[in-house]
Amino acid sequence: MQTVLKIGTRGSLLALAQAHETRARLMAAHGLAEDAFEIVPITTSGDRIQDRALAEAGGKGLFTKEIEEALLAGRIDIAVHSSKDMPTVLPDGLELSTFLPREDARDVFIGKAAARIADLPAGAKVGSSSLRRQALIRRMRPDLDVVLFRGNVQTRLRKLEEGVADGTILALAGLKRLGLAHIATDVMPLDAFPPAPGQGAIGIESRIGDTRTIDLLAAIHDVPTGQALACERAFLAALDGSCRTPIAGYATVTDGALAFSGLIAMPDGSEEHAVAAAGPAQDAAATGAAAAAEVRAKAGPAFFERLNLTCAGSW
Repeated sequence: MQTVLKIGTRGSLLALAQAHETRARLMAAHGLAEDAFEIVPITTSGDRIQDRALAEAGGKGLFTKEIEEALLAGRIDIAVHSSKDMPTVLPDGLELSTFLPREDARDVFIGKAAARIADLPAGAKVGSSSLRRQALIRRMRPDLDVVLFRGNVQTRLRKLEEGVADGTILALAGLKRLGLAHIATDVMPLDAFPPAPGQGAIGIESRIGDTRTIDLLAAIHDVPTGQALACERAFLAALDGSCRTPIAGYATVTDGALAFSGLIAMPDGSEEHAVAAAGPAQDAAATGAAAAAEVRAKAGPAFFERLNLTCAGSW
């Protein structure tokens, strides 16, 4: 059968699982065989750079740059991403047009020395590459040693087995998609450990104006997830400037009503500012932007001045 759609993705097991889910949904929606969709793995800069924090190496775009270049060049028709890895500004000509139904957005702790972060001994090492997770861990347990933990899920689990850290935090959604949810030793509550904007949602990027592809994708787009992500990404976009800021944000949509909660924090967990907002789902982006303005006002100029100094000193 002639290929109908080329699906670009990173080559990790989790990324491939997300591409396979996308393909399965397209097959079911359009009654097409598996070989109508070609999955094209692409190695990104983020996959190659493992020795330093992403923020120091160039930020979230490291996981999308090469895939987006292939999309713009026509070598692939769509790109499948973890939404939390997506920058808020996309290259000219591209859009996040489609979201699959969201998985569980919570984080989980995987402990070797203890099942819960609260039970770890003082000085225990917890590995994470996420600024948000690092800040939240330090907020909970300032006596712990938070160490850099880069790599895909399998790499992080291997490092854990090798004793590089006594525990780590991963997204429950990713573990579920890999059939590994059982290895979690504790599920972190949303209120105590809020997720990253976009966490748990698969986003599909396409070329603006590519009507053939957009028509195919429309059949698998989940409207409530798209609305929730519009809110979360607007919140992130309004706050996430050139500095590296720990940001959490999570929106839900029920019967056309949107509810959102967000948080910004200092990287050391010493200070945080939370916000909650609600509104009609069709005004999701405006609600997210308004929540960002509110939390920025709560934090005040001194917070961002101190944050900028912290970031400048850690490059």
